[in-house]
Amino acid sequence: MPEANQPPTLVDIPFDKRHLCWFCEEPCNLHLSYWRMPHTPHPSLSVPACSECLKIAKQQLLTSIWDCREAVKDQLMARYQKDLAIGVNWTEQELQESEFDCKIFGGFKKSAWMMYQIAKQRMNAKGWPLSIDGVVLENDPFQFGKASLDFEFDGLQFTHLTQAIKHYSDAMALDNGFLTQLVTLLGKDNFGHAIKLARLNNGVTKTMQQKILAELMEDLDQ
Repeated sequence: MPEANQPPTLVDIPFDKRHLCWFCEEPCNLHLSYWRMPHTPHPSLSVPACSECLKIAKQQLLTSIWDCREAVKDQLMARYQKDLAIGVNWTEQELQESEFDCKIFGGFKKSAWMMYQIAKQRMNAKGWPLSIDGVVLENDPFQFGKASLDFEFDGLQFTHLTQAIKHYSDAMALDNGFLTQLVTLLGKDNFGHAIKLARLNNGVTKTMQQKILAELMEDLDQ
């Protein structure tokens, strides 16, 4: 075990991931020290982290390094909501052909797609399976072919389905509860169709929402 004033053992780092943050794969030169608690399913360890992810992770250690990672992803998703929304509301070609040439919006036109791409890459970063001195950690979801991110839509990956619902509800100004009910009925494989129905019926009353849901359920039962 490391001395009290020394960080725990650094995990093995693949050659192509050198100097990259384990959480978002941005360049980094810092490390998160994760000290084991009695319930922690892995030994104490250190993982590479950028300054932003490190700050978030220290506040969201939770019960394992993988839970910590999902919490970091959630915080990044919330923090870069506006940047990620660019890809929902625009295509790269639409931005290039837009008439945002004034001083105020000209900068947005030039940098918006790059901002979206950077935010998207950070959210989609998968890190790598964890091992120490060549010994893989038990309970690592990567070892079983399951990355922490478990839902993807339109090229963007999410740590869980409710995060995706919140993202598109915020980005498209949709009723979160209504979209959630639509996804519940249609299933996550029909997430795009649920968003389409929510957009077509955006702004309707709660009574009308329930009518739409009832009719949809009736159609599905046939």
